[in-house]
Amino acid sequence: QVQLVESGGGSVQAGGSLRLSCAASGSGYNYGSFCMAWFRQAPGKEREGVASIERDGSTTYAESVKGRFTISQDNGKNTLYLQMNRLNPEDTAMYYCAAKYIGIGRCGSFQSFSYRGQGTQVTVSS
Repeated sequence: QVQLVESGGGSVQAGGSLRLSCAASGSGYNYGSFCMAWFRQAPGKEREGVASIERDGSTTYAESVKGRFTISQDNGKNTLYLQMNRLNPEDTAMYYCAAKYIGIGRCGSFQSFSYRGQGTQVTVSS
């Protein structure tokens, strides 16, 4: 099994920054075999993939956050991060850390993430 626990959410004014963290653990987790990603879901909207990171450190971002958000991973600490800068009210959502087993493959799309944390709320006021 894989457990994911997010932290770092909160309330911030537009233009501000937040850094989210996600601690991964469990007997089934091995950072070298999993794709890690951040998703978000705003009230009344579908969940969307925000960013993902490959084993080699390459990253993928949703168009809406490119240039503002940065995903990173500290493999020694089994921790995933999302640095969010220049936040705007449209970024308000519950943010989730997610993982999927890929073995020796690559992340591919934002589909089929089997593991997800409980989420951390991000609220951006104008």
